[in-house]
Amino acid sequence: MNPASRRASTIRIIGNLALVAGLLVSIITLSSDTGWIEPHILAGFLVAVGIGLRIEAAISEPRA
Repeated sequence: MNPASRRASTIRIIGNLALVAGLLVSIITLSSDTGWIEPHILAGFLVAVGIGLRIEAAISEPRA
């Protein structure tokens, strides 16, 4: 496995973790709605970062 492919795999894994964390924060916040906006902003930020990292991994992954 070359370094570029390993880097893309690492970025993809971190993107997946950010997506899952964002979705979990969103689900927990929706189930216990306290009226605060901060958890929704955090969830949106985590999902956006996760999607961005996955796109970067897809673009930077070397072609076979």
